[in-house]
Amino acid sequence: MATASFATMLESKSSDSRDDLIEIDYSVEHEHFTSLIVSEVSGTSYECIGIACQSNGDLWCFRFTPMAIFKEKVYHNIVDGCSNQSQMNKVYARSLLWRFENASLKESTREFFLLTDREVQCWTVVLNPDIVITRLWTHEIVNSDGDLGIKKDLAGQKHIWLLDMQVDDRGKEFTILVATLCKDRVSSSNYTQYSLLTMQCKPGLSLSVDNGESVGDRVLEKKAPLQIVIPKARVEDDDFLFSMRLRVGGKPSGSAIILSGDGTATVTNYWRGSTRLYQFDLPWDAGKVLDASVFPSTEDTEEGSWVVLTEKAGVWAIPEKAVLLGGVEPPERSLSRKGSSNEGVSEEEKRSQAFGGNLVPRRASSEAWGAGDRQRSALTGIAQRTAQDEEAEALLAQLFHEFLLSSEVESSFEKLKRKGAFEKEGETNVFARMSKSIVDTLAKHWTTTRGAEFVASAVISSLLLDKQQKHQKYLQFLALSKCHEELSSKQRNCLLTIMEHGEKLSAIIKLRELQNLLSQDRSNESGSPTSHSRNQAAGSLWNLIQLVGEKARRNTVLLMDRENAEVFYSKVSDVEDLFYCLSNHLQYIVGSDQSFLVQIQRANEVSNAITTLIQAVMHYRDEHQTWYPSPEGLTPWNCQPVVRSGLWSLASYIMQLLKEAAVIDMSFKLGLYSQLQGITNVLLDSYTGAITAKIERAEEHKGLVEEYCRRRDEILSALYEQTKRIVDARYQDTSKGVEDLELKEAIYRESSSPVLSIAKRHEGYQTLWLICYDLNDTGLLRNLMHDSIGPKGGFCNFVFKQLIQRCQYAKLLRLGEDFQEEVANFLKEHKDLLWLHEIFLNQFASASETLHVVALSPDNGCVLLNEDEPELSQSKREVSLEDRRRLLNLSIISAVAGRGSDFEMKTKRIEADLQILKLQEEIMKNLNDIRLDINKPLPAGELVEMCLKGKSRELALQAFEVFAWTNASFRSSNRTLLEECWRNAADQDDWVALCQASTSEGWSDEVTINFLKETILFKAANRCYGPEAVTYDGGFDEVLPLQKEDMEFPNLKDRAASVEGILMQHKVFPDAGKLMLTAVMMGKEGTNAIPDEEDMGVDS
Repeated sequence: MATASFATMLESKSSDSRDDLIEIDYSVEHEHFTSLIVSEVSGTSYECIGIACQSNGDLWCFRFTPMAIFKEKVYHNIVDGCSNQSQMNKVYARSLLWRFENASLKESTREFFLLTDREVQCWTVVLNPDIVITRLWTHEIVNSDGDLGIKKDLAGQKHIWLLDMQVDDRGKEFTILVATLCKDRVSSSNYTQYSLLTMQCKPGLSLSVDNGESVGDRVLEKKAPLQIVIPKARVEDDDFLFSMRLRVGGKPSGSAIILSGDGTATVTNYWRGSTRLYQFDLPWDAGKVLDASVFPSTEDTEEGSWVVLTEKAGVWAIPEKAVLLGGVEPPERSLSRKGSSNEGVSEEEKRSQAFGGNLVPRRASSEAWGAGDRQRSALTGIAQRTAQDEEAEALLAQLFHEFLLSSEVESSFEKLKRKGAFEKEGETNVFARMSKSIVDTLAKHWTTTRGAEFVASAVISSLLLDKQQKHQKYLQFLALSKCHEELSSKQRNCLLTIMEHGEKLSAIIKLRELQNLLSQDRSNESGSPTSHSRNQAAGSLWNLIQLVGEKARRNTVLLMDRENAEVFYSKVSDVEDLFYCLSNHLQYIVGSDQSFLVQIQRANEVSNAITTLIQAVMHYRDEHQTWYPSPEGLTPWNCQPVVRSGLWSLASYIMQLLKEAAVIDMSFKLGLYSQLQGITNVLLDSYTGAITAKIERAEEHKGLVEEYCRRRDEILSALYEQTKRIVDARYQDTSKGVEDLELKEAIYRESSSPVLSIAKRHEGYQTLWLICYDLNDTGLLRNLMHDSIGPKGGFCNFVFKQLIQRCQYAKLLRLGEDFQEEVANFLKEHKDLLWLHEIFLNQFASASETLHVVALSPDNGCVLLNEDEPELSQSKREVSLEDRRRLLNLSIISAVAGRGSDFEMKTKRIEADLQILKLQEEIMKNLNDIRLDINKPLPAGELVEMCLKGKSRELALQAFEVFAWTNASFRSSNRTLLEECWRNAADQDDWVALCQASTSEGWSDEVTINFLKETILFKAANRCYGPEAVTYDGGFDEVLPLQKEDMEFPNLKDRAASVEGILMQHKVFPDAGKLMLTAVMMGKEGTNAIPDEEDMGVDS
């Protein structure tokens, strides 16, 4: 890893011509560093050297010190005879490595090996005191002498690449990765063969630097014949080949790892007389494999385990057992089955077909982790397969074969049950694996035809139809043998997987038919003037097929010699990869670099293919409905996240195209608009299926629902906007400049019908509302509301909210005729309208309660019916106290009309509140404070406190009025406040002056009575305790008696337990107490009361 980062640094440095540390004079334009090795300089602590080779054959030495980096070109064009410009454009210098990786730092001389395009070179480096680099020997690998390495110019050979090299710890054994481009002599098709060449130093040959003798050209010899890793694989470009790296030295002994630039790691191992391949993979996405190495072994004589560094999952070890059990034989099938010498299907291919094509390293890796004592929660393919599984699968294959021949299923169910065929669930069940093997069978005799003609080949149709017929026979076998019944009741996931294989197969058949039609149309139009643009537009489906096939081929060793289209039409069970490619490669598929019109045509083609595929799936599902298990908790494959992601990517791209398509031909726009409708249906159905399954499994689904709603609203909004534009365009073309509203409405209804249908099925309430609003069709609106009444109100509640926002209250109330309960429930949070609906329903008692609450609500906004605004279409206005009294009067009328059992008590309470509102208005006027909100109803306690703060005679009396119209509970809980009112009342008159005047002037009893009647104490006592005192919910005596003797249980300690006790505590009571008590006693008796002479006595 350090070497790679150093190479990157050097390459970035050397590309900057202004760098002060490294200034390299280039003679060619595209050379780059292909390899770098570093070593410390003996005798120093902070210096090291780096040896780097460039693609053009130049060898460089770099010396790194704390102060600077020094460079020197050691050798120009290390590959002799490759000096012309065309040759230097190729990568001739492959890799560098030290002869002894763990050499002692005290050594002053080191050796390194350089692999070129045709030879191995050995160089020496003197590290101290001066760095001197010289070439020691060269051994040519690729020549006409096969004993020296690889014999070239053989029949069928076209090119040989030496890709990478590794050396053992002794520095004497070389392993070289070789790729050979060959040509099939029968079919004339090209293929690549990958091999491992093992060389060793000749015994007895001294390679010492100090012997002073020429080593010669024959330094190495073959240790073993060329080991073919993959006999026939696809032809790759040079960049891919040169990205391959080789690692050796891990377990099993003699194995090697090949790392490729696309991030895969394949272990090759020669075992039991044949080469076997194991491809590292995890059941989840671990990203690319970045590098591989070997763990040090505890035994010096043994190799260590392989370890790989992944992009997303960190470092993973590959147990030896994983390689041995998970490896498979490399494919030996020719690219051409026509006239091939290997007409029979190999044993490996038979195994692949028998086990559903899953015996590949990608799948086997999951088994390997189980073999390595790692617990796995998610296993795929042949994960953790046991001998029992093998036996059950073999038995099932045998029984099904016998059924195909004889149509007999005698005792099949019992035999399979004894073998444990029903024990595993999901894709690992033997029944699901057999189904997979049927739909994923590779063709045995496909022709060498390539390109679009290959897709149109009748061979594909024949193979796919054979698969479909065989899968249908398989379903019949399951039904007749009663295995279907067992799977339906106990293995629902497994049965769903089997049925989904049938769905996917039906979908692929439809997709192939569509591809044939596209190819035929393209060929028919090839001679037309517009054929060039159409050929550019066509092919998006072909591009998609190529991408999906390439993805499957690269991940499976057994498919490396197959064409992408062949793989796509064979690997039916992996059709989800199609949506993965849509999500990740859509720009390439639709040709984002093409003209806008071409992009629209290509987007049309691929979206049509997707909708055709899903429609075929749904058609199969409908036709075979009785074969499916109960769907509770099961998620169909078309509802998986990868499918939803691909569909959304396509829908988003189409929406963007439609936004930008302002001036294109309407026919193209209509086609794209229609495709968006189809994709919308498929996408939203996928979401609803996934959400339903999560709800049934009691799983968290809030995030998924939010994503569904967000994307639904976005895509329906786009469809609605496009619908309006299309309607306007069609109307202009049809009306010819003459206004015809009926025609426009008819066009709108016709054009919006598909969008209306989608919005109705998926609760797209905003779109439904906008369509009805544009049409001004209340009948349609009411029908939609009836159809979508749900537990939370559904579309009804949405309509009600829209009417509230638009202040169209009359329309909302009119809907109460058809939706009485729904409107009533909705208006519970809009009580200013609820009472109107309740009166319409003749629920007068409820209306009275509602009116009572609305009248006393602190909210200043309320809907009121004014004479000049009879339609209730105005905004809410501020409500005055007069308005609130009007509402209370309506409440009384409603209570009387309702005639409930307690209507009399209710009317009294309402009347009391009316009195309090009237008092509030008077108090506000007396206070005359502009800062107060005169229209907001205030709590009774706050009104009393305002009266006490006012310090006026009128306000002092009004405080008792407020207490009189409150209930007994308020008076009891606010007794302290009531006591304060009495003290305030006593303060309103000058009792000392009154007493002195009566004495000095010699007032008669009549004059004294007249003066006392004008005091606030008299008036308050008369209002609270007088014979004509009117209160609500009990009297003042229950809370605060007038005299102590009126108390039921006199409390001697509480001197303020009565009005008399409160007055006795007043500061002037010693001087005018008798007059004060006379005033309150007179008030209790009434205005005509005549006090006793004794009570009239004046304090001396």
